[in-house]
Amino acid sequence: MGMGSVFVGFFSMMSLLLMSFPIAVIMVLLGVVGGVVLYGWPLLNSMGPVIWGVQNENILTAIPLFVLLGELLLRSGIADRMYGALSLWLGRLPGGLLHTNIGCCSLFAATSGSSVATAATVGTVALPALKSRGYGARQSLGSLAAGGTLGILIPPAIIFAVVMGSIYFGIATPTESAALGVVTALLFAWREGKLSLEFFDHCFRQTAKTTGMILLIITAAFMLNVTLALGGIAQTMTEWVASFGLSPAGLLMALIVFYLFLGMFMDVLSMQVLTIPVALPIVTAVGIDPIWFGIFIVLMCELGMITPPVGMNLYVVQGVRRDGGPFRDVVYGAIPYALIMILFTILLIEVPEIVLWLPESMSGR
Repeated sequence: MGMGSVFVGFFSMMSLLLMSFPIAVIMVLLGVVGGVVLYGWPLLNSMGPVIWGVQNENILTAIPLFVLLGELLLRSGIADRMYGALSLWLGRLPGGLLHTNIGCCSLFAATSGSSVATAATVGTVALPALKSRGYGARQSLGSLAAGGTLGILIPPAIIFAVVMGSIYFGIATPTESAALGVVTALLFAWREGKLSLEFFDHCFRQTAKTTGMILLIITAAFMLNVTLALGGIAQTMTEWVASFGLSPAGLLMALIVFYLFLGMFMDVLSMQVLTIPVALPIVTAVGIDPIWFGIFIVLMCELGMITPPVGMNLYVVQGVRRDGGPFRDVVYGAIPYALIMILFTILLIEVPEIVLWLPESMSGR
């Protein structure tokens, strides 16, 4: 497949996005229609085993468990108490409640693993306190939208030991550690007196909805990847990018611009499942460490959460405010944090050891 076909597929995808088609539907359409055009109807026979294999992958059991973990901690009232405690510690600093927003988002993101849940929950708690103390709308809203992006970077954990500790020390697999985390979260909810049939009903329903959405996108992405693999898209893109003679740093700077653009139209999961299969062979071909690139992708997806017009955290924070102010307040307030993320990414490009030191220490390299 030539680059002309690749660009046609890409712009078709962007056109469908602008028409508000769900991303899973777009990936299935491109995968099936593109595959049939290139290889005929027998291609569909190749997609059946792929779908079956994806849905029967044991490791995917961790997804509903981690989602349930976040829901249990979200609904047990931990966020309110967390914000109150941090405001006592940080409230006396200049701009104290803004520091509290970031700190609380960091800790709550570590319990929920969801940027949207973090921005919505902490925003609901924080905005009344910020308004009563005279903080500007743009400062307040921007710190909440940016702080919520930490939900992608920090894994779901409580004080971090049960989930990550069990994995790090080889006690449990990721799926087993997720189950341990759920049990621990249930103990916390029980201690808070939150356990009830209504509590479980809400947590389980939300978990089912979120898990269904995630698995639908993953399945659609694998269907698209069948066409991409058979068409040799990764190889075509690698050769095309190599023809420009970019250095690793130059390639990464180009990818920053690309993800900034993509983040204006796609949510985080969609960006990840669509771009990683194509981008990973390209960056590894120029000698970029795949672990480092994984962190780069996470940062770029975080950035996409606060870039208009489809920066999801911007809409979430705007939705929880009660003063009826304009949406541009959130956008302008988030711009400084977006610039900080870009500068931090450039720092990681210049000093990759910031990312690689810990995994290299863990692996004994």
